[in-house]
Amino acid sequence: MTALTADAEPRVESAPGTGPRAGGWRRRPGGASSLLAAGEPMIWLTGGAMLVCLAMILGLLALVAFQGFSTFWPAPIVRIETLGGEVLVGEVTRHDTYRPGDQAFQDLPAEEVARAQAAVAAAGGSAARRLVRTGNYDLTGEHFNWVSDFEITAETAPEWALLFERMAWGRFYGEPRRFLLDGETVADGPEAVWRRFEEHHAPVRRRFEERRSLETHEVGEVNRGLEAARLALRGVELRHGLDSEAYRQARARFAETEATLDAEFAAIRQRIEELDRENARFTMVVETSTGAEHVMALAEVVRAYPANRLGPLDRFGVYLSRWGEFLVADPREANSEGGVFPAIFGTVVMTLLMSFAVVPFGVLAALYLREYAKAGSLTSAVRIAVNNLAGVPSIVFGVFGLGFFCYIVGGGIDQIFYSAKLPSPTFGTGGVMWASLTLALLTLPVVIVATEEALAAVPGSMREGSYACGASKWQTIRRIVLPRATPGIMTGMILAMARGAGEVAPLMLVGAVKLAPELPVDGVFPFLHLERSFMHLGFHIFDLGFQSQNSEAAKPMVYTTTLLLIAIIALLNLTAIALRSRLRRRFVAGQF
Repeated sequence: MTALTADAEPRVESAPGTGPRAGGWRRRPGGASSLLAAGEPMIWLTGGAMLVCLAMILGLLALVAFQGFSTFWPAPIVRIETLGGEVLVGEVTRHDTYRPGDQAFQDLPAEEVARAQAAVAAAGGSAARRLVRTGNYDLTGEHFNWVSDFEITAETAPEWALLFERMAWGRFYGEPRRFLLDGETVADGPEAVWRRFEEHHAPVRRRFEERRSLETHEVGEVNRGLEAARLALRGVELRHGLDSEAYRQARARFAETEATLDAEFAAIRQRIEELDRENARFTMVVETSTGAEHVMALAEVVRAYPANRLGPLDRFGVYLSRWGEFLVADPREANSEGGVFPAIFGTVVMTLLMSFAVVPFGVLAALYLREYAKAGSLTSAVRIAVNNLAGVPSIVFGVFGLGFFCYIVGGGIDQIFYSAKLPSPTFGTGGVMWASLTLALLTLPVVIVATEEALAAVPGSMREGSYACGASKWQTIRRIVLPRATPGIMTGMILAMARGAGEVAPLMLVGAVKLAPELPVDGVFPFLHLERSFMHLGFHIFDLGFQSQNSEAAKPMVYTTTLLLIAIIALLNLTAIALRSRLRRRFVAGQF
């Protein structure tokens, strides 16, 4: 035994092969340990990689949020006079710096070219410019104009410059001059005209909305009734022939129905014409930047405001009004203006239908693979196929959905149940049901893998205890295994929803369209119309960014729609996560 003194440290004898020098950990001369041996460089490397990933994700979200939330904020209106004698009125949407070439000075007066070139040379060969949204596309054929700073002679903010958001042709900028009632001037001067506009615009818009409701819903009801009567007559013709007594009776019933519906349509048409005549009484004369006068009907104006006379509260009111329109209204102006409510509705309905379709099939497949299938080459092949299926490009699923669901299954349904409508397809074309089933196939591997992992995580002792109490295998799975695997199954559903809701390529083939006037859900039996095409936020973003006639004007809407899609996916996922957490707490508390 070794004696210890106050100055001595205890020595611990290590067993052979177990000391610090036996493994990978080493001490440097002088007693310092190696950082590489301790793994600290890898800790810093992995932590730094995670930090970079988080920074990229947060940076992207911050960019989308900033651009999306600032889209609808009303900007001031400027009036710019250039050296070339051009006058521009509009909103400045972007600032830029560029290196002008010789062609940039061609439109300047000869005596000003040298001065402009000297100013550019003094700035190091670069010049600042701004993009002005001038609108008035129906008059000028342009939405935007670039203006360099060296060609500006004067810049002001006109007090009574108005911004008009119209049903067609985009935005309009001008100053009010006269207000006309039945073609007669009843107000003159900007302030008087603006007061008249505020007085009459709201009633005009109410009449316009009534007219659109009549045209969309009432006329739609008449057309649906006429189409149903025509299909009934066509069905009798296919079953009994043109020379049968049944066809002659059906033809007489169709004539009566047609006469009744024609009378209803005439009454609706008369009411629409009355509303049009009343709204046509109210117009105003607006002067553009070129000095030309333009007569504008109040019925075509969605919103107008004097941008340079707005206070902070007024600007916030316009901002909220635009957001409200964006969330609840239909799109207009080639989807670059108005709202996206049909796209919101279609995205949510398609995602929910996809989830209801993929979860049962995924859970049943995982249950068989984990609980019933015997280990062997066939089971291994199925698992490999499931894993490989997750790597198939999404457009391949779209082609499969178009060929199998739309043409084969849908075409068969049309032949059996909707032969009277052929050759016009009912289910034999893209629709919300085929889109949901296609994305269910795309996300099926995610659900299967997540469910298998959840089933494997249930302790075997719980199964054995159930068997010991006399329960059968199915009773054990249903009452013991599945409830405790539910949080893991919910995780798979969350991942499937997150991927499926953002997919676009398959939807372009199996149901998503640029504009769908009818929602897949309405008040007409059977209420849920699974055969209808639908709008989707992801496809809407693609259409705005790459199919719009004016990509510059649509760019702010791309950010806003992207922000909305992210918010909807996050909301659906948070709802599922909350449900998963509740189930987890319930079953964790019940374990013993």
